[in-house]
Amino acid sequence: MKITSTSCICPVLVCLCFVQRCHGTAHHGSIKVTRNQTKHIEGETEVHHRPKRGWVWNQFFVLEEHMGPDPQYVGKLHSNSDKGDGSVKYILTGEGAGTIFIIDDTTGDIHSTKSLDREQKTHYVLHAQAIDRRTNKPLEPESEFIIKVQDINDNAPKFTDGPYIVTVPEMSDMGTSVLQVTATDADDPTYGNSARVVYSILQGQPYFSVDPKTGVIRTALHNMDREAREHYSVVIQAKDMAGQVGGLSGSTTVNITLTDVNDNPPRFPQKHYQLYVPESAQVGSAVGKIKANDADTGSNADMTYSIINGDGIGIFSISTDKETREGILSLKKPLNYEKKKSYTLTIEGANTHLDFRFSHLGPFKDATMLKIIVGDVDEPPLFSMPSYVMEVYENAKIGTVVGTVLAQDPDSDNSLVRYFIDYSAEDDRCFNIDVNTGTIRTTKVLDREETSWYNITVAASENDNPGLLSHVTVGIRVLDVNDNPPELAREYDIVVCENSKPVSNLVFAFSLQVIHTISATDKDDFANGPRFNFFLDEHLSINPNFTLKDNEDNTASILTRRRRFSRTIQDVYYLPIMISDGGIPSLSSSSTLTVRVCACERDGRVRTCHAEAFLSSAGLSTGALIAILLCVVILLAIVVLFITLRRSKKEPLIISEEDVRENVVTYDDEGGGEEDTEAFDITALRNPSAAEELKYRRDIRPEVKLTPRHQTLSTLESIDVQEFIRQKLAEADLDPSVPPYDSLQTYAYEGQRSEAGSISSLDSATTQSDQDYHYLGEWGPEFKKLAELYGEIESERTT
Repeated sequence: MKITSTSCICPVLVCLCFVQRCHGTAHHGSIKVTRNQTKHIEGETEVHHRPKRGWVWNQFFVLEEHMGPDPQYVGKLHSNSDKGDGSVKYILTGEGAGTIFIIDDTTGDIHSTKSLDREQKTHYVLHAQAIDRRTNKPLEPESEFIIKVQDINDNAPKFTDGPYIVTVPEMSDMGTSVLQVTATDADDPTYGNSARVVYSILQGQPYFSVDPKTGVIRTALHNMDREAREHYSVVIQAKDMAGQVGGLSGSTTVNITLTDVNDNPPRFPQKHYQLYVPESAQVGSAVGKIKANDADTGSNADMTYSIINGDGIGIFSISTDKETREGILSLKKPLNYEKKKSYTLTIEGANTHLDFRFSHLGPFKDATMLKIIVGDVDEPPLFSMPSYVMEVYENAKIGTVVGTVLAQDPDSDNSLVRYFIDYSAEDDRCFNIDVNTGTIRTTKVLDREETSWYNITVAASENDNPGLLSHVTVGIRVLDVNDNPPELAREYDIVVCENSKPVSNLVFAFSLQVIHTISATDKDDFANGPRFNFFLDEHLSINPNFTLKDNEDNTASILTRRRRFSRTIQDVYYLPIMISDGGIPSLSSSSTLTVRVCACERDGRVRTCHAEAFLSSAGLSTGALIAILLCVVILLAIVVLFITLRRSKKEPLIISEEDVRENVVTYDDEGGGEEDTEAFDITALRNPSAAEELKYRRDIRPEVKLTPRHQTLSTLESIDVQEFIRQKLAEADLDPSVPPYDSLQTYAYEGQRSEAGSISSLDSATTQSDQDYHYLGEWGPEFKKLAELYGEIESERTT
């Protein structure tokens, strides 16, 4: 059994199907009940089968936005099992069942209780079932059906991206695409014309147009000029229902701006300009500005300025200020009103970025005429030279003329000029100047060796206007005269060895024995200094020991004349020499060289000079020196022998073999100091009862004879030494005035009833020992003292 919306096959239900068809058509839904027929896919034949259930339906339709007072009828459900006696109950479940859609459980009529919106939900899926009202058992299997919400034109088109902002170049061709706008309609595009949108222009004609189907906006005029109008506001409308009457519409605004292109040349507002520039303007300074206007903007208005003609091309220059697009006129050379009072310049301004599409609009440059008037100002005096260099000899008299400076008033008045030297506070005023003539003279005697160059500043001012000053630098070079004789370059220490060879008169030029080379210096300039001449004083007798040779290179060599020199005879010689310079007139000076005689090695190195010279000066010969040294050695030997004998006779530390224990001194413990002469003796430890009666001084040999060893041992056995030590220790701890005597830390008692016996070396002094201690001498220097000590003990025993 199947439900269709166009025919009813079962003859029993023809009347019911007719009623349902008519009802379904009115409410956009259909129900048809058949028993033995099934609807197949288009193109297939109908096949009859045994019925599986008594009723089947497919889908219903309901209009959206229903605004009536009563619920909207959707359709009717009916089962073959329903005899009309109310025994069949219809149940509806699924989306919206019971809230949006309700069913009459007796008749099967379905109604919609709410107004539906297709744009929110397009369809609802529900399930229906017929059950026996008495038994609540299903009469038919549950079946699924769909209720579709049928669209109406209830949504206007919308521009989701608007408003729009767009640009288009000016002077564009007609039909140039500007922007494509798109409107969306929420209605069903598959049903009717509710979502079919048509575009139109409400505002912006005749400049722009829009394609009604695509929404593309285009220019509608030729040569739209930005300089005439830059901004346009275009309103575009989108209307559904294909633009028919009754359709819904929406609109948006498109703001269109024309961008600039270089279609305007620069223009000077005037063809003639005039500029006043004072003659005092500084070279390199800006003296004026000029500007050409360009209707374009941005880089299309950039321009450069240049001087293309005029008699002031070499005097003035022009540059471009990129920020303000002005031409900056600058001064290249100084102006002089008295020489030229005006200049004429032709200035051109031209665009730098050209668009050849608009070259037909004319040359993108313009020119203007600029006349510059030079203004007369009262100028300071002008020196004849930018700087002066003068010369004067040193030692010249005070008042000597050095030179003259000259300055004049450049103005037509030609006022008188006054001169003065502009000294700073620390300058040494060595010159003055005549205020009227500008003649510079010396005020001191100059010394080139102290200062060879002077820089002074001369100022000039007009008598009528002293405030206008001009300055010039004057350099004065001090010329040299030969006023300083030459002198030795330094103090020379000349040494001659005792074994130096002589100089033969026959081979003087070939076998000279040079012992030293000297040089000279001169404070004067090189013209009055070198070349230096070295020679011996002719008024003195010939020196038999040394001679002098001029090397003709501003140096001289000292040579020996004798075969040998002896320090014992004479250890110092003096050689007077003369030195003259090459100045005119020549100056000379005398100096005395000191030559010392020294003992030298075979290779010429000096071995000694001063010490042996001192002995020689005392008149001692070599034999006397040797005798003195022998005496000193003998005296040292006697002293060493005396010390050795004294040490061998020194009293030993150990007085006797019996007293070795009483004289062992512990030096690494702190005692009572030098005043501790009654330190506790070890005898008290062996005989505690006699501790208070018998005390010996450690710095004096005791006179008491020691008790034999067997008696001492018997005494110790009868006394509790451990208890005695404990008592003495407690007394020392409780008495703060008692110093820590060494005797309290000396222990010779090893306890009683020791099976191993005593291992102390203290008792070894009472018996003869055959131990050999010679091996201590082989242990190294660290045990040298110990080896000597035991060696002395051994020798005493032997004795």
